[in-house]
Amino acid sequence: MPYNPQNIFAKILRGEIPCHKVYEDDHVLAFHDIHPQAKIHILVIPKGAYVDMTDFSKNASEREIAALFRAVAKIAKDHDLESSGYRILSNQGVNGGQEVPHLHIHLFGGQSLGPMLARSQSPF
Repeated sequence: MPYNPQNIFAKILRGEIPCHKVYEDDHVLAFHDIHPQAKIHILVIPKGAYVDMTDFSKNASEREIAALFRAVAKIAKDHDLESSGYRILSNQGVNGGQEVPHLHIHLFGGQSLGPMLARSQSPF
């Protein structure tokens, strides 16, 4: 999946589409998901044009990589999720369920999230 500069997250970064921002620094923007899957569901995105985690890990600077993961931890702390727990998820590719060709990390919390995958779907 090539990077498409017309994807929804690129438009949010350019200010063409509004978002409910919860965090921003030089390298990262985070905002509430418009279709939350948990009580707290925040999307954390790099400001650079990276398709997925593979692209990001190969091409982002050390500063960008550190900023993304530090932002996730800070946002979790700011939303009082450290002690109760939270989940982070990043989909990649067709089988991973990626829908937007811009790296994004989902931060879920504020409730019990259950097993990572439905047990009936697991081949184990």
